[in-house]
This record gives sequence, C-alpha cells and structure tokens, in this order.
Amino acid sequence: MAKEKKKVQAITSMDVDFTQWYTDICTKAELIDYTSVKGMFILRPYGYAIWENIQAGLDKEFKRTGHENVAMPTLIPESLLQKEKDHVEGFAPECAWVTHGGSEKLEERLCIRPTSETVFCDHYSHIVHSWRDLPKKYNQWCSVLRWEKTSRPFLRHREFLWQEGHTLHATAEEAIAETEQMLEIYADFCENVLAMPVVKGIKTDKEKFSGAERTYTIECMMHDKKALQSGTSHYFGDGFAKAFDITFADKNNQLSHPHQTSWGVSTRMIGGIIMTHGDDNGLILPPRIAPIQVVVLPIAQHKPGVIEAAQGLADRLAAQGVRVKTDVSDQSPGWKFAEYEMKGVPLRVEIGPKDMEKNQCVIARRDTGEKYFVSLDELESKVAELLDAVHEHMFQRAKRNLEENTYPCTSVEEVKEKMATQGGFAKTMWCGDLACELYMKENCGVTSRCIPFEQEQLGDTCPICGKPAKKMIIWGVAY
Repeated sequence: MAKEKKKVQAITSMDVDFTQWYTDICTKAELIDYTSVKGMFILRPYGYAIWENIQAGLDKEFKRTGHENVAMPTLIPESLLQKEKDHVEGFAPECAWVTHGGSEKLEERLCIRPTSETVFCDHYSHIVHSWRDLPKKYNQWCSVLRWEKTSRPFLRHREFLWQEGHTLHATAEEAIAETEQMLEIYADFCENVLAMPVVKGIKTDKEKFSGAERTYTIECMMHDKKALQSGTSHYFGDGFAKAFDITFADKNNQLSHPHQTSWGVSTRMIGGIIMTHGDDNGLILPPRIAPIQVVVLPIAQHKPGVIEAAQGLADRLAAQGVRVKTDVSDQSPGWKFAEYEMKGVPLRVEIGPKDMEKNQCVIARRDTGEKYFVSLDELESKVAELLDAVHEHMFQRAKRNLEENTYPCTSVEEVKEKMATQGGFAKTMWCGDLACELYMKENCGVTSRCIPFEQEQLGDTCPICGKPAKKMIIWGVAY
C-alpha cells in the first residue's frame, strides 16, 4: 500500500505549485521525457497515442472539406525566406540555421522550417497558372523548429509536431471563408472531442501572425485561469502572392494574384487537455481521444475463471469499437487503480468472483469517481452511455470555469483588481489603439486575447484612454 500511495503523492498539488503539478503529470503519466538538448522532448508512446487520435480526428475533417495532405522540405533557403519582409522579421529570432553540409560550408544558409508559408508559395508559383487550377487546399503533418528561449512540455518546444494548412483562392471572399471555416473546425473539435470550451475571435494587429492581414483564434481557459491559444487561422490577402510572383489568368483572361490562407494546431493541444481537465491524481482524458477508453481489471485474478471473464468483457467492448485494455499483471488492484487514474482512463471496469456469481461488473468513472453496479447483459450500452456522460460532464465543468472567471470591467483599476484576486478573462471596451494595448500589458500584466465574435456593448468609451470605443476585447494572462 505504501507503494500505491507514493505513486499518487508524487504529483504536486495544483494548489501548491501549478507549474510543478503540470510537469509531474507530463512525466508521471508517461507522456513525455526530456532529452540532452534543451527544449526538445520525447513523446512517449502514451503521449504520442493522444496526438495520433487528435491527428486522426482532424485529418478526417480536413479531407471532408476538400483538403489534401502533402509533404514539404524541412530546409528553406535564406533567399526564399527573405521574400516576405514582415514574415521573416517575425520569425527571425526563432530561426535555426544549417551552415554546413558534411564538412563543407554551404553557399547559402538553410533555415530549419519554423513554418512553411514560403515553401508553399514557391511551389504554388510553379503550378498555378489559371483560375482552373484554384483553389489549392493543402495540409501537411510535420514537425517545425523554433529556437525558443524557454521551454515547457507540450506548451513550448523548440521542435514540435503540428499540422499546417496552406490554401490558395481566386478571391478574397473565398479565402476569408476558408479561414473562418477552419477556425470553426478547430472550435468544434475542441468542444466536441476535447471537451474544451473556446472563445472565438480575431487577434489585434499587434498579436496577429507575421505577414497576415487577419488572424482568427480560439482561446481556452486553463485550471489556473490563464489563457491558452489553442488554434489559429490566418488570412494573408495577396501579399505573399505578390512577393512570390504567384499569378493566374482569371475567367476574364486577366492576370491576377490569388489570395492565401494558413491555419494550424499543434501538440500544445495536449497541454491544454492536461491543464483544463487534470486533477491532483493525474490526467483526466476526454473519452473521444483517450488511447484507452476503458481498462478492465480482474479482481482476485488468481481464482479460477476471473482472468477469462475480464478478457471476455474486453473482447465484447472491443467488438463495439471501444479502445480497451485488460491488465492481468501481478500488480495489486490498488496499484492498478492508481496507475490508470494517473493515466486518465475514462472508465475502469472491475470483475471478480462475487461479480461473476451475480452476473455483474463494477464500472468506475475517472471524472467523478462514481461507481456503478452493472449487469453484464447491459455492458456495451452502459459503457457507451457513460463515455458520453463523462465527456459532457468534463465539458460543462470546464465551461463553468470559463464563464465564472470571465467578467466585464469598466476601468483599468477594476482589471488590475480582478486579475490580482481572481485571474481569468477581463472584458472591456477598446478604442483600437496600440498605445492602449501596450498600456494594459505594462500596467495590468495582461495581453489582448481576442476581439470576440460575440460582441457586447459594455459602454461607449475606452476605459484606458477615454476615447470612443470601437469593440469589446478580452484581456488575460496567457501561456
């Protein structure tokens, strides 16, 4: 029993040290490991399995909306990167460079891809000639390298996994519709698969992506009331097309520049899952992306027929498409309970000799700890019902956290006070000036998270400068 308790006590309480709690879960739940290179992490099988399920779900949506997967080179010539001034300036501090091939110095430095807009543009300039060639709706799953000064598992890696969509359209209207559509796909996935409620909106000019005309974002609130930017979608206009001389003959046989988008999410989503749903006992995984949705544990497994009965339940669930595991190791039941609690498995099914006599099993929920005695005749239907119930409960709990910690403020002093005592998201009116945005960061320690699509009229003036207000904006502290 001492060993079982130690396993759980190894996690620092989130109320004591949220940062250490998060790191403990990443390592103790066997999601990630450190390497000898700062900022570069190993995704262990369980952590990678979560990413695979995220990837599978999103890839299905991308294909449903007409996108095709491609693979672009890892290395980008410096001359290519320099073609779009704003873009290269935004990424310059994070670029890592290859200067030698073997023992010979290269004639031109090669950047290890921090993002792939320039490579896609170069490719599009070769293959797009007519309006009949449009739209081009490409996506790639890959890793990128950004030389971050500080790093944290999943949230900020120097090398991380992501997807980046890059599309080309004949008109601005089509391109804007694309960016909005992809943001909706991200928002729907976060809420209906990851059980993470989102705030949808537009980034300010200060916070938008380098080279973009407009950046759309989904912002999520974590347990500690900080914001996590969980997905972005960018409208580039025709700026990249002009820089890379991408032209096409339109329907009137006039030479035109196409309009471009890009959009992406990364393994940062896993960090969001941990910080939205986890507790002091470990992970709590949303059922729809959990690598193991149900673990079946034989109780008193040394007794005749118990292991076979447990395996029989697992086989029945697997036949229904449930991701299920049976643990027949020689560890004690208590150790196994703590192990799968740590790993966030949504449902635990227990069966022992007494259960077999009564034609029943015990099902325990990870999210609430509730236990149910379930007839074996109803196993499949009850598991399906409970998996949906776990998702809904997780979503509603996270939604309450978001709603209860999002509040309107009518003065800078009120924002300061709320952030100091409560954290969360502060809603104010805003004049749109950069000076006011910078003032909020310097004096309140908050950044603009987004100008939400769902606007409210909280007043007529900007509480920072007193000028007429243009929009409601959300402020917060972000990861």
